[in-house]
Amino acid sequence: MGALSEREIKSKLVLVPDWQVESGELVRTFLFKDFRGSLKFVNGVGELAEEAGHHPDIDIRYNKVRLALVTHDAGGITAKDFDLAAKADKLC
Repeated sequence: MGALSEREIKSKLVLVPDWQVESGELVRTFLFKDFRGSLKFVNGVGELAEEAGHHPDIDIRYNKVRLALVTHDAGGITAKDFDLAAKADKLC
């Protein structure tokens, strides 16, 4: 699976409107009531990532969780990244 073109990325961003591209990664910061909410979400993302065999970079800051997705072996953002982003959105 190869990296998507800028045009393909722009068209797919419509499907995950809370996400954006930063430094070549698909990124979103999720906000929760508290740290427990953040951890519950991260555990859910972990399950999805294991099922997909595709793992995001995760940064937890108390009630904020930042996910960054990129397919390193493809050299950029791929459909896998958008699939995981859409699944992560459904956990909220």
